[in-house]
Amino acid sequence: MSAVNDTNFNSAVFLLTGIPGQEDVYLWISIPFCLMYVISIVGNSIILFIIKTDAGLHEPMYIFLSMLAVTDLGLSIVTLPTILGIYLFNSREISQDACFAQLFFIHSFAKFESSVLLLMAFDRFIAICNPLRYAAILTPPRIAKMGLAFMLRGVAVIFPLPFLLKRFRYCRDNVLSHSYCVHQEVMKMACSDITVNSIYGLCTTLLTVGLDLLLIFLSYVMILKTVLSIASQVECLRALNTCVSHLCAVLVFYIPDIGLAVTHRFGNSSSHFSSHLLQIVLGYFYLLVPPMINPIVYSVKSKHLRQRIIRAFVKVLL
Repeated sequence: MSAVNDTNFNSAVFLLTGIPGQEDVYLWISIPFCLMYVISIVGNSIILFIIKTDAGLHEPMYIFLSMLAVTDLGLSIVTLPTILGIYLFNSREISQDACFAQLFFIHSFAKFESSVLLLMAFDRFIAICNPLRYAAILTPPRIAKMGLAFMLRGVAVIFPLPFLLKRFRYCRDNVLSHSYCVHQEVMKMACSDITVNSIYGLCTTLLTVGLDLLLIFLSYVMILKTVLSIASQVECLRALNTCVSHLCAVLVFYIPDIGLAVTHRFGNSSSHFSSHLLQIVLGYFYLLVPPMINPIVYSVKSKHLRQRIIRAFVKVLL
């Protein structure tokens, strides 16, 4: 009997959740989700194509933007099958291995996005605070090394999570609060001691996302200090204007990320419907809105990128 039970535990199936109580209108709910995915995938693909094919955009700022676009594409592609599967086909089941693979990629891409936002803050810091050395500091080889280092950091800190989860036995209902798998939710389904996972998850978050956010904040403190020392108000506003797109990306990414972490750690979604609904909304906002908003914001705010995109569309139409 014990062997049979162990087999059942090891082949656990998790049930994903859409929006509770709205099952009758899932098909209608799928429409905005489909639009968000189309905008995210098409928008980020266009940005990547324009930056790759236009030599005039092979500058540090646009290289970092292409990294952000790749990360947003990854987040969209990883979450698309399960979210649309629920709302289009009412497919809620996901196998243990598929769930662990999904959470690995979601967390890895999320950590790398945080790193890219830090690199973009560093880019703005050098451009405003030390413009004469901008080209000497942010050389293509150095940018490539920084990008690779942060990507490896994201993969390295998340790599142990599936193995830490694999050692658990799952004997509960296994109903997750989201339409995709994340570590904070899956570990709560285990009927074992999850202290190690909880501590490791908290430490990795503080040492990656927390550290990145702190360094971004310090970068903007230095930027603001430099900008306020500029005598000309026009030059001051022009310098700040170059940071608007990045600030939007930072706020859109970190606010739901922090909110989601707080609700997972301190909220009790099983007994409070409002807490459960807040988790669902923040979860969708965290993974769907930044990939959709980032290409729009950067295309609008960057005159050079906007002109290249318009020129490319005109060439296609003609």
